[in-house]
Amino acid sequence: MRHMFLVVAMPLLASGCASTLPEVVASSSQADSVADVVPVAYQNPVGAYSHRIPVDPKPWRGLNDAQAPNGGA
Repeated sequence: MRHMFLVVAMPLLASGCASTLPEVVASSSQADSVADVVPVAYQNPVGAYSHRIPVDPKPWRGLNDAQAPNGGA
């Protein structure tokens, strides 16, 4: 088991040490422009809140029959 670990680990370590990272190159194909950015407007996170109170459940059999594929018949 130890030999298998070495067979897998050694190439990974060697490849990580051997390669170098490429230099960062800025692309000049697209111009940096502020006009491309759409401003974000503030939206109140609780602006559409409406208070709801718990209600008793409606009879479920009538609701099921009304939504049946054959129209409750």
